[in-house]
Amino acid sequence: MYLDANVPDYAYVAPPAHVSSTLSVQRPSLPEPQPETGEISVLTYNVRGLPWPLALNRGKALREIGRELAAMRQAGRQPDVVLIQEGFRREVADLVRESGYGYWASGPGGGLGKLTSGGLHVLSDAPILEVRTTAYDHCAGFDCLANKGAMMVRLAPAWSPTPIDVVNTHMNARKASGAPRTRTLSAHRGQTRELSAFVKTHRAAAHPLLVGGDFNIRNSPARYDYEAGQRPFTVVGEYCSQPGSGCGDGAADTSAKPWLRTQDLQGFRNGALRVQPVASRYLFDEGAKRLSDHQAYLVRYRLSWSAETLAAYRPDRAVEVRPHKLGFKVSWAP
Repeated sequence: MYLDANVPDYAYVAPPAHVSSTLSVQRPSLPEPQPETGEISVLTYNVRGLPWPLALNRGKALREIGRELAAMRQAGRQPDVVLIQEGFRREVADLVRESGYGYWASGPGGGLGKLTSGGLHVLSDAPILEVRTTAYDHCAGFDCLANKGAMMVRLAPAWSPTPIDVVNTHMNARKASGAPRTRTLSAHRGQTRELSAFVKTHRAAAHPLLVGGDFNIRNSPARYDYEAGQRPFTVVGEYCSQPGSGCGDGAADTSAKPWLRTQDLQGFRNGALRVQPVASRYLFDEGAKRLSDHQAYLVRYRLSWSAETLAAYRPDRAVEVRPHKLGFKVSWAP
């Protein structure tokens, strides 16, 4: 309606012809809130830390790997997490000390009838909240002398609203195991089932999942493809080979199954935080820096989240989402 200033309050007069009798309110359009983001880099590395006499001068090489990681730290380029396989020698402690990582976990330990542990280690700049390990029941040949298996660490980066679950593994070799190929294939497939069961049992659904290790699958579709549809994570190499993946490495590798050119894999799965690989490369693989018979494989991930994605993972409990200096603080009623 139209109010004339010369008449008492609440008196109605017809509006002038040029004034519409229908009032419309223009609401300002608000931009959609941008998701919070953080990044984490993971290096997986079989360091060939075999005991004497299986390998020579490996103690020196392990210490040198630690120094290389320390040089990266000094330059501000160190991986946030390092997953080590074949860390059987005591000099792994020298590697850790040289590298400067504040948190270190290992496992599985030695087992009945085993000559050594699983040789798995995780180094982290973020606190390690929890460690779970498993030794594989399936094995073949010389691999049965080590307590090979998998371990999961639960990390707490300061910037992340949820912990991050990280899995490290080392699976049965082929030729190096000294066993017939039919036996090694059967053992590897059994370990594939055991790894999937381990991840599904211990990983929290709300936590983003990162996986790495020596999967011993190079040039073996029979190993890689086994139960691939039930794999509880997406392989980075396979994901990043797709056009438009957003991995940031330029054009996608369109050659046939490029992920089968290496023994070492990384993988990921979303939780309340979305996981996106954004870059990957190999380290210590040329000349004097060839410190192992494996390449060190580094992947950088971007994690993103919003209040809604965080709340969606606890639908059965009351959730409170509040602004926080590091993003959102989420709490659940018991």
